[in-house]
Amino acid sequence: MKRLALLFALLTAAFAATIVTDEHLRKAQSDPSTWLTYGKNYFGWRYSEIDEINTQNVQRLAPRWIFQTGVGGSHETTPLVFGGMMFITGPSNNGDAIDVLTGRQLWHYHKAPPPNLSMCCGEMNRGFAALGDKLFKVNIEATLIALDARTGAVLWERQIADPKKGFTATGVPLVVKNKILVGIAGAEFGTRGFVDAYDPNTGERIWRFYTVPGHGEPGSETWAGDSGERGGGSTWITGTYDSELNLTYWGTGNPGPGMDGDVRAGDNLYTCSLVALDVDTGKLKWYYQFTPHDTHDWDAVADPILIDMTVKGRKVQAVAQANRNGFFYALDRTNGKLLVAKPYSKLDWATGIGADGRPIMVPGKDPSEEGNLACPTLGGAHNWSATAYSPQTGLFYVGSKDGCDIYYKTHQQYREGQWYQASTSDVAPADKRVGGVLAIDPTTGDTRWRYDMVSPQSAGMLATAGGLVFTGDGQGYVVAMDARTGKPLWHFQTGGGIIAPPITYTLNGKQQIAIAAGSSILTFALPEGN
Repeated sequence: MKRLALLFALLTAAFAATIVTDEHLRKAQSDPSTWLTYGKNYFGWRYSEIDEINTQNVQRLAPRWIFQTGVGGSHETTPLVFGGMMFITGPSNNGDAIDVLTGRQLWHYHKAPPPNLSMCCGEMNRGFAALGDKLFKVNIEATLIALDARTGAVLWERQIADPKKGFTATGVPLVVKNKILVGIAGAEFGTRGFVDAYDPNTGERIWRFYTVPGHGEPGSETWAGDSGERGGGSTWITGTYDSELNLTYWGTGNPGPGMDGDVRAGDNLYTCSLVALDVDTGKLKWYYQFTPHDTHDWDAVADPILIDMTVKGRKVQAVAQANRNGFFYALDRTNGKLLVAKPYSKLDWATGIGADGRPIMVPGKDPSEEGNLACPTLGGAHNWSATAYSPQTGLFYVGSKDGCDIYYKTHQQYREGQWYQASTSDVAPADKRVGGVLAIDPTTGDTRWRYDMVSPQSAGMLATAGGLVFTGDGQGYVVAMDARTGKPLWHFQTGGGIIAPPITYTLNGKQQIAIAAGSSILTFALPEGN
C-alpha cells in the first residue's frame, strides 16, 4: 500500500508539473525553472534574473545535449520549458516534447501540410503556447490546434481562415485571461489580416479584430474604393500584454499589394501600425501608424516590448519597437502618443518623424517602373527576429541590417489565392549588407553600442542578470556579449544557421541556455564545479 501511495504521489506531482495556470503566466518572470511564453513575460522582455552564467565565467560554457529534429527547413521556435519537459515546434507542422535532463524525445507531433499551399517564405513555425495541461500552436494551413502536453495527442483543431485564399499561420499564440490570441499571415496574397481570441477548452472563437476596417467603419476612408478588401495587414509575430491596462499590443504588416500604392490611395489603416486591443472584447483602444501608405513592404510586426521608463523627466508606461522602416519608436502605451523616434539604421526615405507622428517623406523613394533606390532593404532594418530588454542595464537589444534596394513597381491584377505583391526589388549596385547587434537606450533612441556580425541579420536576443546578451547568426555561431559594452565574451559553432532566439532556465538549480540551430536544439551549461 505504501508503494502504491508513493507511486500515486509521484504521478500526481508529475501531472501537476505539467499544469500551467493563469497565475503561473502572470508570474512567469519570477520563476527561473521555466520558460512559459514566447517573450518570457507578458511584457516580452526576454530577460532572465538568473545570473549563474555571467561575464566572469561565460567563457566556460559548454554543450550539454543536442537533439536532432530530423526536420528540414527554417527552425524559428522559442522552446517552452516546464514540468521537466521542453516543447518545441518545427517547420511543416512538426512538434516535439523533449526530456530537459537528457535531450531524449518524449513524443512527436506531425500533420502533413496540404499540397500546393500558397504562402510566403517557407513553412516555419515559431513555437507553442501553454495553459492548463494543453499546448497550443498554429498549423501552416491556418488552423489552431490544442495538444495534450503529456502525450502530444490532438484534443481539438479549428480552422482560422481559408488557406485557398492565401491565409497561413506561423506565429506563437498568446494566452491571456483564459483566451488564446492568435495572428495570421498572408498579406502578400491580398488577404485581410486580423487578431483572434479563442476558448482554450472548445476552440470556439470569442472575438476577431480586423486590421483593415470594413466598409463604413472608422479608418475605411483611408482606402480608395474597395481596395481595403485586399488590404493585407498580417499579424504574424506574437503580441504583448499589459494586465493593468487590460490591453494587448500587436504589430501589423504591409498593405496589399505591397508596392503598387496607386491602387490603394490613402494611409491604408491599420497596416504598418501598432494596435492596442481590449483583451475582453477585441475592440480597438488606440493605434499608431509607423509607415502610412507603405510601398516598400516594411511590416510593423516586430515584437512590441512594454517598458516603464522616464522620458524627459516624466515616468511613462511605454511600448517600444525597432521598426522595419529603420526608426526606433517608443510610444505611451496608455494612449499611443509618440515619445521617441530615432533612426537606428541606414535610411533615406524620410528625414525624421514630425510633431504629428508622421514621417517627413523624401520625394522619389517610392517604387517606379524604372526603379528607385531606397534604404533600408525590402527585408527592413530589422525583421521579425525577437528583441530583448534588460531592466538591469535599461537597454533594448536588437539585430539590425544596413542596406539599400532598388524598388520596382509593376501593375498586377488581383486573383484570389495568388501572389499579389505588384512589385520586385533588387540589390543596389555596390551595396554592402552590414549586420549587427545594437543596444539602444529606449528613453532617447540613442544607440549605446554596436557589435558587428558576419551575417547581415542576427538571430533573436536573450538578456540575463548575469550581464549578458545571447544571440546567434546565419553562420551557425551562438554568441554571448557583455550587455553593457557589447564586448564578445564567448561563442560556439553549432553547425547550423541560427535565426531563432535563445532561452534560459534552471535545471536542478543550474542555469541552462537553449537554442535552435539548423535542424537541432542545443543546450549549454557551465561544467560541474564551476
